[in-house]
Amino acid sequence: MPSASTEASTTVGAVSATSDRSPRSPRPAVVDSRVTPGGPGYRRMSLALFLAGVATFALLYSTQALLPLISDGFGTTASAASWTVSAATGALALFVLPMSALSERFGRRTVMTASLAVAVTVGLLIPFAPSLGALVVLRAVQGAALAGVPASATAYLAEEVRPKALITAIGLFVAGNSVGGMSGRVLTGWVAQEWGWRVALAVLGVIAVGCAVAFRLLLPAPRHFVAGSLRPRVLGRTVRAHLSNPLLRRLYAIGALFMTVFGGVYTVIGYRLADAPFSLPQGVIGTIFLVYLVGTVSASTAGRLAGRLGRRGALYLAGGTTTAGLLFSLSDSLVLVLVGLVLITAGFFAGHAVASSSVSHTAKEGRAQASALYQSAYYVGSSAGSTLGAVAFHAGGWGGTVSLGLLAVLGVVGITVVGSHAARRGPVPVH
Repeated sequence: MPSASTEASTTVGAVSATSDRSPRSPRPAVVDSRVTPGGPGYRRMSLALFLAGVATFALLYSTQALLPLISDGFGTTASAASWTVSAATGALALFVLPMSALSERFGRRTVMTASLAVAVTVGLLIPFAPSLGALVVLRAVQGAALAGVPASATAYLAEEVRPKALITAIGLFVAGNSVGGMSGRVLTGWVAQEWGWRVALAVLGVIAVGCAVAFRLLLPAPRHFVAGSLRPRVLGRTVRAHLSNPLLRRLYAIGALFMTVFGGVYTVIGYRLADAPFSLPQGVIGTIFLVYLVGTVSASTAGRLAGRLGRRGALYLAGGTTTAGLLFSLSDSLVLVLVGLVLITAGFFAGHAVASSSVSHTAKEGRAQASALYQSAYYVGSSAGSTLGAVAFHAGGWGGTVSLGLLAVLGVVGITVVGSHAARRGPVPVH
C-alpha cells in the first residue's frame, strides 16, 4: 500500500570542496548507505513490515467472512452487518492523507507504531461489543488508526532501501497485506464455526498484538528520515494539483471501481455460499478466501503484462477477466462459482497493480500525496462496494450483486476508453 514522501536524502560521505584543493584531486566517493538484500538489517526490516502488513489487513477485514454469523447474532440484515466492514475501510480512506502528513513530521516508524498500538487495542475490545452500533463505531476507530500503516510503510522503505531493491522490499509488504487478508478470513471462519464469531475476533486480536509487538522490536531505527513541517497550505496546493490532472483522476476512479467489485463480491459471498443450493459450513466458507493467493500471483505479473500490452491494454484485460468471473459466479455449480472467484480475484489484483503503479509514474512531484489520494479512492470503493453489494444482494440476490459489479467494470472500461482518446490528442500536462 504506497504512501508518504520518498524525497529524503539518500547519500552520505560527500565532502565540501575547499579552496586549496588541487584541480586534479579526485572527488571523494559518494557512498549509498541504504540497505540492500543480504545487508545488515534488511531481513529484520522486511520481516517487520511483513508482520505489519499481516496485522493491518487481518484486522481491517476481520468481520468480512463472519457477516452471516454477525447478522444472526444481532438479528439484522446483510446490508446492516456490512457496515462493520464499510466503517473500517471508509475511515481508513478518510484518514490516510492526514496520516501521511503526520508521518512527514513525526517519522514513519513512530506513526506506524502508534497506529498499530491503537488498532490492536481496539481489536481486543471488539469481541465485547454489546450491539451492532457499538461494533460499527469500534471498527471505524480501528480503520482510522490503521491508516497510519499504509501511509508510512512504503515511504519508510523508499528512504531506507536502495532503489534496485525497493520493488522486492515493497513486494514483501504487499505480500503481508495479502497473507493477512487471507489468513484472517480463513482463521476466523474455522474458529467461528466451533466457538462463535466473538471468540474468532478475540483470537485474531491476540495474533495481531503479537505481530505488532514483533514489528516494533524488529524494525530498525530510520537513518535517512528528514522531518518536514505540517503546512496545510502546501499540502492543499499539492492535492489540488493532483486532482486537476485528468489522468490521475481517471486512475483514482479506476482504483475505486475495481475495489467496488471486489468489496461487493467478498462481502456477500459468505451469504451466497451459506444459502441453498450450497449450504456450506462457516469453516469451509472461510477457506474460500485462499483464492486470495491467485491475486498475489496476478499482481506480481501485472508489470510484465503491462509491458506487453501497455497500461491500457492491461486494464482492458483485467476488466474482461473480472467480467468473466462475475458471469461464472452466477452458476449454481460450486466449481463454476469457484472459477468465477478465481477470475474476479485475478482481474482485480492485476487492475489494481497497474492503476496504482501508474499513479507513481504519472505524478512527477508530490508522489506521496498522489499515492495517498489513490489509497483514499481505493478504500472509498471498498466501503461503497461492501455496502452497495449487500444492499443489492438483499434486493435481488446474488444476481443483484453481480449486476453492481458489471456496472463498475463497465465504468473501468469506459474510463480507459476515454484515456485512450486523450492519449491520441496529446500528453497530459504535468502540474
